[in-house]
Amino acid sequence: MDDLYREVIIEHYKNPTYRGQLNPHDISFADNNPLCGDHIQIDLRVDAEGTVTDARFDGHGCAISQASADLLIEAIVGKPLESIKRLGKQDVLDLLGIDLGPVRLKCALLSLKVLKAGVYGLGEASDELVEE
Repeated sequence: MDDLYREVIIEHYKNPTYRGQLNPHDISFADNNPLCGDHIQIDLRVDAEGTVTDARFDGHGCAISQASADLLIEAIVGKPLESIKRLGKQDVLDLLGIDLGPVRLKCALLSLKVLKAGVYGLGEASDELVEE
């Protein structure tokens, strides 16, 4: 089963559906993982009811960080901001479908940290945003 998930990760890394930037956007936030140099920026468009109508990510890094960002963006389009605030570490791990060690876990969770910091309107992202 892990092989199937690894193929999904490689596919989202090589051919991301949601890579790019939105201009204009309603929410934008970027951060990096200082341990490995991964960088993610997420842009969101949100309608008057608080639902994400479009989203994109941009950045660079390892296959895990980039695939995780693409999978996460795919999962949030059409969702209200309130449900995005409730996303946690396990949600991202479920999207990826494989077990990760501590270093790769930081890579996988970078996009969630960036997303939540943007949705909450924070000036700085914190690992506490993804520890739920």
